[in-house]
Amino acid sequence: MSGALRRALPAALLKEDEEDVFTTIRRGDVLFHHPFDSFQPIVGMLQKAANDPNVLAIKITLYRVGRNAPVVDALLAAAENGKQVAVVLELKARFDEESNIGWARKLEEYGVHVVYGLLGLKVHCKALLIVRKEGDVIRRYAHLSTGNYNSVTAQLYTDIGMLTCDSDIGADCSDLFNFLTGYSAKSKYRKLLVAPISLRHRFEELLQREIDHQKAGRPAHLILKMNSLVDRKMIQLLYQASQAGVKVDLLVRGICCLRAGVPGVSDNIQVTSIVGRFLEHSRIYYFGNGGNEEIYLGSADLMPRNLNRRVEVLFPVQDKNLIRVLKDDILGTYMKEQAKARHMQPDGKYVRNANSGKKGALNSQEAFIARASKRSGK
Repeated sequence: MSGALRRALPAALLKEDEEDVFTTIRRGDVLFHHPFDSFQPIVGMLQKAANDPNVLAIKITLYRVGRNAPVVDALLAAAENGKQVAVVLELKARFDEESNIGWARKLEEYGVHVVYGLLGLKVHCKALLIVRKEGDVIRRYAHLSTGNYNSVTAQLYTDIGMLTCDSDIGADCSDLFNFLTGYSAKSKYRKLLVAPISLRHRFEELLQREIDHQKAGRPAHLILKMNSLVDRKMIQLLYQASQAGVKVDLLVRGICCLRAGVPGVSDNIQVTSIVGRFLEHSRIYYFGNGGNEEIYLGSADLMPRNLNRRVEVLFPVQDKNLIRVLKDDILGTYMKEQAKARHMQPDGKYVRNANSGKKGALNSQEAFIARASKRSGK
């Protein structure tokens, strides 16, 4: 029987009553793992920003909004309070077209600058930018995520989000919103990987870099978690990585066009699909990088539509402690999954983990629930 989910706060936000969220973010980046971590702090930050006299502007991408939308309510309040509010709202979000159109009309009634995406490109990235005046300084606070700003799906999907006031990421977010709202045609970003501009090229470089590390005798390892793996070029590079000796662990919930374990082709690749209580939705891309580990999170699967025909964002995790959490606590737990794991065979078929039916078989989502309950003190 599944355990009761008692949503927790990230450790960095446990002093929430003692200081405001902006002070917390200035002390360091904050990582969320939903639905085990509550989505309420994101809504609360928007509500606070809407009423904060020091906040000048709020910009956000909305993809799957839903009918009950406290995020939109906060944006409406911000507009009423004279903030500059810009919303990039994707009308072609599957299953949510009707509610998105309704919210778009409401936002426009309140004077919000609503943009309906770009010609020929679906806007699928998940980004929030808050611009705040602090004394003589203008500071940008960003929230970037693998999931939507939807308080309902935040309780049903596993996603990773991050709050940061890193100046380069903040500047990149400003450039991203200028691109989305038609004010600029930005072609270079400092730290963000943005599709269809730079994401494909840079991701291919990162895969090739791992191959080069392996050939030079340096530590090399790829752990890539996504919904689907379809892109031909990415698959070819993963085969090349395997043939060079790189260990490749793929966590692919849905469609995977790569074949794992084929002799001479993909001997060093393992593909695992986890289908559990919550929809696995987070995209986590880990690169061993010769011992200098790197992790990117974001909205993009490795599919032609994501890399070529959508606006997507992958963002780096720069805090070494958060890299450890993602690598050891989150990816590490997924890699040990027994109860809900299915492993791809060389013929493309999947078989359940050998321990799936045994008492005590590790269920990664239940393990995350237990950790959240412990942090919440319940």
